[in-house]
Amino acid sequence: MSKISSIISQELHLPVNQVDNTVSLLDDGCTVPFISRYRKEATGGLDDLAIQSIDMRLNYYKELEKRRATILKTIEAQDKLTPELASRINNCWDATTLEDIYLPFKPKRQTRAEAARKRGLEPLARIIMSQHGDDIGQRAAKFVTDEVKTADDAIKGAQDIIAEWVSENEKVRNSVRRSFRYDAMLTSHFVKGKEIEGRNYENYYEFSQPLKRVSSHQLLAIRRGEKEGYLKVGIGINDDRALDNISRIVVKGRTEASQLVDEAAEDSFKRLIKPSIETEYATAAKAKADEQAIDTFAMNVRQLLFAPPLGHKRVLAVDPGFRTGCKVVALDEQGNLLHHDVMYPTAPANDTEGATALILDLVNKYDIHDIALGNGTASRETERFLKRVNYGNRHVNVHVVSENGASIYSASKIARDEFPDKDVTVRGAVSIGRRLIDPLAELVKIDPKSIGVGQYQHDVDQTRLKEALNYTVESCVNSVGVNINTASKELLTYVAGLGPAIAQNIVNYRAENGDFKTRRDILKVPKLGAKTFTQAAGFLRVPESDNPLDNSAVHPERYALVEKMARDCGCTVQQLIKEKEMREKIDLKKYVSGEVGMPTLVDIMHELEKPGRDPREQVSVVEFDDNVNKIEDLREGMELNGIVTNVTQFGAFVDIGVHKEGLVHVSQLAHKRVENPAKVVRVNQHVRVRVLSVDVERQRISLTMKL
Repeated sequence: MSKISSIISQELHLPVNQVDNTVSLLDDGCTVPFISRYRKEATGGLDDLAIQSIDMRLNYYKELEKRRATILKTIEAQDKLTPELASRINNCWDATTLEDIYLPFKPKRQTRAEAARKRGLEPLARIIMSQHGDDIGQRAAKFVTDEVKTADDAIKGAQDIIAEWVSENEKVRNSVRRSFRYDAMLTSHFVKGKEIEGRNYENYYEFSQPLKRVSSHQLLAIRRGEKEGYLKVGIGINDDRALDNISRIVVKGRTEASQLVDEAAEDSFKRLIKPSIETEYATAAKAKADEQAIDTFAMNVRQLLFAPPLGHKRVLAVDPGFRTGCKVVALDEQGNLLHHDVMYPTAPANDTEGATALILDLVNKYDIHDIALGNGTASRETERFLKRVNYGNRHVNVHVVSENGASIYSASKIARDEFPDKDVTVRGAVSIGRRLIDPLAELVKIDPKSIGVGQYQHDVDQTRLKEALNYTVESCVNSVGVNINTASKELLTYVAGLGPAIAQNIVNYRAENGDFKTRRDILKVPKLGAKTFTQAAGFLRVPESDNPLDNSAVHPERYALVEKMARDCGCTVQQLIKEKEMREKIDLKKYVSGEVGMPTLVDIMHELEKPGRDPREQVSVVEFDDNVNKIEDLREGMELNGIVTNVTQFGAFVDIGVHKEGLVHVSQLAHKRVENPAKVVRVNQHVRVRVLSVDVERQRISLTMKL
């Protein structure tokens, strides 16, 4: 068992053997989805979120080990590395503490203390620091030189050195950290002259609150206001109390030297320590706020990617508009473009007759039963038109689909490569239609930051955000599974073990050789070796295969086991899947071995029951109020249907069909106190809300779910 596993076990409150086994699998190159799905015996059934947390902490400690090695090498080069110091560094697993240990040995830039050392004043600093005598002036006179004009100059230089020593003292730094931990106050004030321009931040014009109680969204909003030049922000503590604590650590007795040390300590606190620790705590608070915002964003992205798919059905997609008309595209079951056109059913043209003829022609010609309508400009007007069309005996559903990110996709290289001869409006409409057919397959083509969910996602640590979102998208893709014969390169990229290069190789191989017939055929793809196959195979589906297991989540390494079950039942694998009575005869305990335990066997049986089942829910249609089309139509007390579009720490945003989302504040989500909005609502949830207030001038709608 490694030391790192033990530490991660304590941090995450997980059994150490489960963590150690997971770390071993990660070190062996296994992916998070593969470990969580196919190595449950080793991990004790840890889910992908727990394994992701272990992976992230493992990476953190590996980076810490690299930093430790650099520090040891630097100190050793100075010939100051004692066995005791080396032992302390090697046993330190906290980044802040490690940097504190290293601070006295860290190569210095040109500081006041370094300048004093070069003038030969370090011996005087040591004399003063010993705090034994009162004849400091006489002793300082001995250090007067051409560079040090007077004894007072010598004492001031020595105090600069002492100030640096005090700032490098671990006990001192930790005492100041305690002050920040318990007493730090975050304050913000508006910048004079920008009160009107910065109205979005007026809640923080005169703000003061203990830092430990400032919420994530408050801190990120304040930091954004500071960055944009509307707010002045600071973190303060009780300086007198902090100075008293420092004095108790470094000042000994009441001699003249002690007084000089006390003065140096005060200078050290104000000039060196406080700014350093303030920055440290501001960074830590920002990191904590980032973590909470990123977690919220990742959760929203997960729910958005898991939005119910219509499935492989033909779709008519409409990107609504007024003056430029509505772009209409017909898509086949796989989302391929069959036809595109433009209609003008809304103002200023109001050509409802021509638009009706076009819609009916396309609906009948391409056997359409579902229309995907973008929720942008002219959406409600176009929705009313589409619902008034008489489709005869054909039932046609109109689904309102989020357009967020569609313009990003339509102008992207991915879209240009797919539709080189089509303009951005056609590409955007295609994206809207595909989001209805399979939102996951389409949304993976777009940067997750652009799909309309999240909270201050452009203000958080972008590296950490990208890492978290990649984990989230990878988890969603592998939970659903991917048809290797129809999946885009972008979708294949997120399959465990593949990545962009091999995903492109799969697409190229498919184009040159036709569809894959079996899972084993995947090994023919260039640069896709046995190890990659092991990681990816269970998440890739081959519906065309003669082996039904190739279209299931049963891993190829367990095919022989399933075949043995079928033989023992006197049937084929196909019969085992089709006939429940056959499966009920199986005694799973008979198949437990050193490699296969009950968790894997239970998963196999669930998969045989519904091979390749999609974990996502069925799509449903929300009906907006026909009398409410714009914000001016809203009245206090109205009860309306809506769709949750975003969940934040302070509440949920809901689309009620007026082109402007309303906010259900956390206090209005339920009749009981809600600590975490994500436990009450989720993205894409259909809800019933009541209008509390409408501010037309500021385009703000306040809603409640307390009906």
